[in-house]
Amino acid sequence: MNFDAFVRDITSNKWNVYGAEVYEDGSLTHSFGDTQGIHEIYSATKAITSIAAGIAYDEGKLDLDADILEYLPREKVSAMSKKQSETFRKISIKRLLTMSVADFPFAAEGNSFMDFALSCPISDPDKKVFNYSNINAYLVGVCLTNAIGKDLGAFIEERIFKPLEIDHFEYERCPEGYFYGASKAKLSVHDLSKIGILLYNGGAYKGERVVSGEYVEMASSVQQMNREGGYGFFLWKYRDGFSINGKWGQKCYILPKEKLMITFLSHMEDGSGDLVKSMEKYILGL
Repeated sequence: MNFDAFVRDITSNKWNVYGAEVYEDGSLTHSFGDTQGIHEIYSATKAITSIAAGIAYDEGKLDLDADILEYLPREKVSAMSKKQSETFRKISIKRLLTMSVADFPFAAEGNSFMDFALSCPISDPDKKVFNYSNINAYLVGVCLTNAIGKDLGAFIEERIFKPLEIDHFEYERCPEGYFYGASKAKLSVHDLSKIGILLYNGGAYKGERVVSGEYVEMASSVQQMNREGGYGFFLWKYRDGFSINGKWGQKCYILPKEKLMITFLSHMEDGSGDLVKSMEKYILGL
Protein backbone atom coordinates (compact mmCIF):
# COMPACT_ATOMS: atom_id res chain seq x y z
CA MET A 1 0.00 0.00 0.00
CA ASN A 2 1.24 3.48 -0.89
CA PHE A 3 -1.23 5.85 0.76
CA ASP A 4 1.13 8.81 0.29
CA ALA A 5 1.05 8.30 -3.48
CA PHE A 6 -2.76 8.25 -3.36
CA VAL A 7 -2.71 11.57 -1.50
CA ARG A 8 -0.20 13.01 -4.01
CA ASP A 9 -2.58 12.08 -6.82
CA ILE A 10 -5.40 13.91 -5.03
CA THR A 11 -3.38 17.05 -4.37
CA SER A 12 -1.47 17.24 -7.66
CA ASN A 13 -4.63 16.76 -9.70
CA LYS A 14 -6.56 19.16 -7.46
CA TRP A 15 -9.35 16.65 -7.09
CA ASN A 16 -12.14 17.90 -4.86
CA VAL A 17 -11.69 15.26 -2.17
CA TYR A 18 -12.78 16.26 1.34
CA GLY A 19 -11.10 13.41 3.17
CA ALA A 20 -10.18 9.74 3.14
CA GLU A 21 -9.56 6.91 5.61
CA VAL A 22 -8.08 3.44 5.37
CA TYR A 23 -8.78 0.70 7.92
CA GLU A 24 -6.71 -2.45 8.18
CA ASP A 25 -8.10 -5.35 10.22
CA GLY A 26 -10.71 -2.99 11.65
CA SER A 27 -8.27 -0.29 12.81
CA LEU A 28 -7.74 3.16 11.28
CA THR A 29 -4.23 3.24 9.80
CA HIS A 30 -4.26 6.13 7.30
CA SER A 31 -6.22 9.35 6.94
CA PHE A 32 -6.18 12.45 4.76
CA GLY A 33 -7.98 15.78 4.79
CA ASP A 34 -11.17 16.67 6.62
CA THR A 35 -12.57 13.45 8.05
CA GLN A 36 -14.81 15.10 10.67
CA GLY A 37 -16.84 17.73 8.80
CA ILE A 38 -20.13 16.59 7.30
CA HIS A 39 -20.74 16.52 3.56
CA GLU A 40 -23.38 15.23 1.17
CA ILE A 41 -23.23 11.47 0.81
CA TYR A 42 -25.93 11.26 -1.89
CA SER A 43 -26.90 7.63 -2.58
CA ALA A 44 -24.70 6.31 0.21
CA THR A 45 -27.81 7.23 2.22
CA LYS A 46 -29.38 4.06 0.82
CA ALA A 47 -26.99 1.90 2.87
CA ILE A 48 -28.41 3.45 6.05
CA THR A 49 -31.95 2.75 4.84
CA SER A 50 -30.91 -0.84 4.17
CA ILE A 51 -29.56 -1.28 7.70
CA ALA A 52 -32.82 0.13 9.11
CA ALA A 53 -34.70 -2.42 6.99
CA GLY A 54 -32.45 -5.12 8.44
CA ILE A 55 -33.28 -4.14 12.00
CA ALA A 56 -37.01 -4.21 11.22
CA TYR A 57 -36.53 -7.58 9.51
CA ASP A 58 -34.66 -8.96 12.55
CA GLU A 59 -37.50 -7.89 14.82
CA GLY A 60 -40.16 -9.52 12.64
CA LYS A 61 -41.68 -6.18 11.67
CA LEU A 62 -40.74 -6.33 7.98
CA ASP A 63 -41.31 -9.31 5.69
CA LEU A 64 -38.89 -8.95 2.77
CA ASP A 65 -41.06 -11.19 0.60
CA ALA A 66 -44.31 -9.36 1.32
CA ASP A 67 -45.76 -7.07 -1.34
CA ILE A 68 -45.13 -3.41 -0.70
CA LEU A 69 -48.81 -2.50 -0.50
CA GLU A 70 -48.93 -4.35 2.82
CA TYR A 71 -46.82 -1.56 4.32
CA LEU A 72 -47.98 1.54 2.45
CA PRO A 73 -50.61 3.94 3.86
CA ARG A 74 -54.10 2.48 3.52
CA GLU A 75 -55.57 5.65 2.02
CA LYS A 76 -52.95 5.64 -0.74
CA VAL A 77 -53.51 1.98 -1.54
CA SER A 78 -57.30 2.33 -1.64
CA ALA A 79 -56.99 5.25 -4.06
CA MET A 80 -55.06 3.18 -6.61
CA SER A 81 -56.77 1.86 -9.72
CA LYS A 82 -57.45 -1.85 -9.85
CA LYS A 83 -54.77 -2.31 -12.52
CA GLN A 84 -52.12 -0.43 -10.53
CA SER A 85 -53.04 -2.26 -7.34
CA GLU A 86 -52.72 -5.64 -9.03
CA THR A 87 -49.39 -4.59 -10.53
CA PHE A 88 -47.88 -3.34 -7.27
CA ARG A 89 -49.09 -6.43 -5.41
CA LYS A 90 -46.47 -8.30 -7.41
CA ILE A 91 -43.62 -6.10 -6.12
CA SER A 92 -42.01 -7.20 -2.86
CA ILE A 93 -39.84 -5.30 -0.41
CA LYS A 94 -36.91 -7.38 -1.64
CA ARG A 95 -37.54 -6.24 -5.21
CA LEU A 96 -37.21 -2.63 -4.06
CA LEU A 97 -34.04 -3.35 -2.08
CA THR A 98 -32.44 -5.00 -5.10
CA MET A 99 -33.50 -2.34 -7.66
CA SER A 100 -35.12 -5.08 -9.73
CA VAL A 101 -38.33 -3.31 -10.77
CA ALA A 102 -38.44 -2.29 -14.42
CA ASP A 103 -39.79 1.07 -15.60
CA PHE A 104 -39.46 3.24 -12.49
CA PRO A 105 -38.01 6.62 -13.57
CA PHE A 106 -34.88 7.77 -11.73
CA ALA A 107 -36.67 9.90 -9.14
CA ALA A 108 -40.13 10.94 -7.95
CA GLU A 109 -41.35 14.45 -8.65
CA GLY A 110 -44.03 16.86 -7.51
CA ASN A 111 -45.70 17.53 -4.17
CA SER A 112 -46.47 13.88 -3.48
CA PHE A 113 -43.67 11.43 -4.16
CA MET A 114 -46.01 8.62 -3.15
CA ASP A 115 -48.70 9.54 -5.66
CA PHE A 116 -46.02 9.85 -8.33
CA ALA A 117 -44.48 6.47 -7.47
CA LEU A 118 -47.76 4.59 -7.25
CA SER A 119 -48.95 5.96 -10.58
CA CYS A 120 -45.83 4.85 -12.50
CA PRO A 121 -46.73 2.46 -15.31
CA ILE A 122 -44.93 -0.87 -14.83
CA SER A 123 -45.05 -2.90 -18.03
CA ASP A 124 -44.14 -6.25 -16.50
CA PRO A 125 -44.04 -6.40 -12.69
CA ASP A 126 -42.80 -10.01 -12.77
CA LYS A 127 -39.72 -9.09 -14.82
CA LYS A 128 -36.63 -8.86 -12.64
CA VAL A 129 -34.16 -6.50 -14.25
CA PHE A 130 -31.71 -4.06 -12.67
CA ASN A 131 -33.19 -0.57 -12.90
CA TYR A 132 -31.53 1.96 -10.61
CA SER A 133 -34.11 4.37 -9.24
CA ASN A 134 -34.39 6.50 -6.12
CA ILE A 135 -38.08 5.57 -6.00
CA ASN A 136 -37.13 2.14 -4.66
CA ALA A 137 -35.36 3.52 -1.60
CA TYR A 138 -38.02 6.17 -1.07
CA LEU A 139 -40.75 3.50 -1.00
CA VAL A 140 -38.69 1.30 1.34
CA GLY A 141 -38.48 4.28 3.69
CA VAL A 142 -42.25 4.74 3.64
CA CYS A 143 -42.83 1.01 4.17
CA LEU A 144 -40.40 1.03 7.09
CA THR A 145 -42.15 3.97 8.73
CA ASN A 146 -45.39 2.01 8.78
CA ALA A 147 -43.74 -1.30 9.68
CA ILE A 148 -41.98 0.07 12.76
CA GLY A 149 -44.81 2.42 13.70
CA LYS A 150 -42.64 5.51 14.15
CA ASP A 151 -40.75 8.14 12.22
CA LEU A 152 -37.91 6.48 10.33
CA GLY A 153 -35.52 9.37 10.87
CA ALA A 154 -35.97 9.11 14.65
CA PHE A 155 -35.60 5.32 14.42
CA ILE A 156 -32.30 5.66 12.52
CA GLU A 157 -31.00 8.18 15.04
CA GLU A 158 -31.87 5.86 17.94
CA ARG A 159 -31.04 2.45 16.51
CA ILE A 160 -28.13 3.18 14.14
CA PHE A 161 -26.53 6.57 14.79
CA LYS A 162 -26.58 6.35 18.60
CA PRO A 163 -24.84 2.95 18.93
CA LEU A 164 -22.34 4.00 16.24
CA GLU A 165 -21.64 7.23 18.15
CA ILE A 166 -22.68 9.36 15.20
CA ASP A 167 -23.89 12.66 16.60
CA HIS A 168 -23.22 15.11 13.76
CA PHE A 169 -25.48 14.50 10.76
CA GLU A 170 -28.22 15.90 8.59
CA TYR A 171 -30.98 14.27 6.57
CA GLU A 172 -33.98 15.43 4.59
CA ARG A 173 -37.57 14.41 4.03
CA CYS A 174 -39.91 14.14 1.07
CA PRO A 175 -42.68 16.74 0.61
CA GLU A 176 -45.06 14.52 2.61
CA GLY A 177 -42.68 14.34 5.56
CA TYR A 178 -41.18 10.86 5.23
CA PHE A 179 -37.44 10.30 5.76
CA TYR A 180 -35.97 10.40 2.26
CA GLY A 181 -34.22 7.05 2.18
CA ALA A 182 -32.58 7.48 -1.22
CA SER A 183 -30.27 10.47 -0.78
CA LYS A 184 -29.78 13.90 0.82
CA ALA A 185 -28.07 12.80 4.06
CA LYS A 186 -24.83 14.37 5.27
CA LEU A 187 -22.13 12.56 7.26
CA SER A 188 -18.42 12.91 7.84
CA VAL A 189 -15.84 10.61 6.31
CA HIS A 190 -15.19 9.14 9.75
CA ASP A 191 -18.88 8.48 10.42
CA LEU A 192 -19.44 6.91 7.00
CA SER A 193 -16.52 4.66 7.95
CA LYS A 194 -18.49 3.64 11.04
CA ILE A 195 -21.33 2.47 8.80
CA GLY A 196 -18.73 0.50 6.85
CA ILE A 197 -17.17 -0.99 9.98
CA LEU A 198 -20.64 -2.09 11.14
CA LEU A 199 -21.08 -4.00 7.88
CA TYR A 200 -17.46 -5.24 7.90
CA ASN A 201 -18.13 -6.73 11.35
CA GLY A 202 -21.31 -8.47 10.21
CA GLY A 203 -23.69 -6.08 11.94
CA ALA A 204 -21.86 -5.36 15.21
CA TYR A 205 -20.04 -2.21 16.36
CA LYS A 206 -17.65 -2.22 19.32
CA GLY A 207 -19.18 -5.49 20.44
CA GLU A 208 -22.77 -4.26 20.30
CA ARG A 209 -25.14 -6.00 17.90
CA VAL A 210 -27.01 -3.47 15.74
CA VAL A 211 -28.29 -5.65 12.90
CA SER A 212 -28.05 -9.40 12.38
CA GLY A 213 -25.22 -11.10 10.55
CA GLU A 214 -27.89 -12.93 8.56
CA TYR A 215 -29.21 -9.67 7.15
CA VAL A 216 -25.74 -8.25 6.45
CA GLU A 217 -24.85 -11.43 4.56
CA MET A 218 -27.97 -11.10 2.40
CA ALA A 219 -27.53 -7.36 1.92
CA SER A 220 -23.89 -7.62 0.85
CA SER A 221 -24.34 -10.64 -1.44
CA VAL A 222 -25.30 -10.45 -5.10
CA GLN A 223 -29.10 -10.53 -5.23
CA GLN A 224 -29.49 -8.94 -8.65
CA MET A 225 -26.95 -8.97 -11.46
CA ASN A 226 -26.02 -5.79 -13.26
CA ARG A 227 -23.20 -4.59 -15.51
CA GLU A 228 -21.15 -3.50 -12.46
CA GLY A 229 -20.99 -7.10 -11.22
CA GLY A 230 -23.99 -7.34 -8.95
CA TYR A 231 -26.16 -5.62 -6.36
CA GLY A 232 -27.37 -6.59 -2.91
CA PHE A 233 -29.77 -4.64 -0.69
CA PHE A 234 -28.71 -1.09 -1.64
CA LEU A 235 -25.07 -2.27 -1.58
CA TRP A 236 -22.85 -2.82 -4.63
CA LYS A 237 -20.67 -5.84 -5.33
CA TYR A 238 -17.01 -4.83 -5.51
CA ARG A 239 -14.31 -7.41 -6.28
CA ASP A 240 -14.59 -10.04 -3.50
CA GLY A 241 -16.27 -7.57 -1.16
CA PHE A 242 -18.86 -4.83 -1.56
CA SER A 243 -19.22 -1.07 -1.47
CA ILE A 244 -21.40 1.85 -0.44
CA ASN A 245 -21.67 4.30 -3.34
CA GLY A 246 -22.72 7.91 -3.85
CA LYS A 247 -22.95 9.45 -7.27
CA TRP A 248 -20.05 11.93 -7.27
CA GLY A 249 -17.31 10.15 -5.37
CA GLN A 250 -18.78 9.16 -2.03
CA LYS A 251 -17.41 5.70 -1.37
CA CYS A 252 -16.82 3.07 1.27
CA TYR A 253 -15.15 -0.10 -0.02
CA ILE A 254 -15.50 -3.06 2.34
CA LEU A 255 -13.15 -5.97 1.66
CA PRO A 256 -13.39 -8.46 4.57
CA LYS A 257 -11.16 -11.09 2.94
CA GLU A 258 -8.34 -8.56 2.61
CA LYS A 259 -9.17 -7.16 6.08
CA LEU A 260 -9.34 -3.76 4.42
CA MET A 261 -11.77 -0.85 4.20
CA ILE A 262 -11.39 2.44 2.34
CA THR A 263 -13.68 5.45 2.74
CA PHE A 264 -13.59 8.80 1.00
CA LEU A 265 -15.95 11.69 0.37
CA SER A 266 -15.51 13.97 -2.59
CA HIS A 267 -17.55 16.02 -4.98
CA MET A 268 -16.35 15.23 -8.48
CA GLU A 269 -19.06 15.56 -11.10
CA ASP A 270 -16.39 14.68 -13.64
CA GLY A 271 -13.40 12.45 -13.00
CA SER A 272 -14.46 10.48 -9.93
CA GLY A 273 -13.49 7.39 -11.90
CA ASP A 274 -9.89 8.64 -11.89
CA LEU A 275 -10.01 8.86 -8.10
CA VAL A 276 -11.18 5.26 -7.90
CA LYS A 277 -8.42 4.15 -10.29
CA SER A 278 -5.84 5.89 -8.10
CA MET A 279 -7.23 4.16 -5.01
CA GLU A 280 -7.07 0.81 -6.75
CA LYS A 281 -3.52 1.41 -7.92
CA TYR A 282 -1.97 2.74 -4.75
CA ILE A 283 -4.07 1.23 -1.97
CA LEU A 284 -5.19 -2.08 -3.46
CA GLY A 285 -2.09 -2.50 -5.60
CA LEU A 286 -4.01 -3.45 -8.74
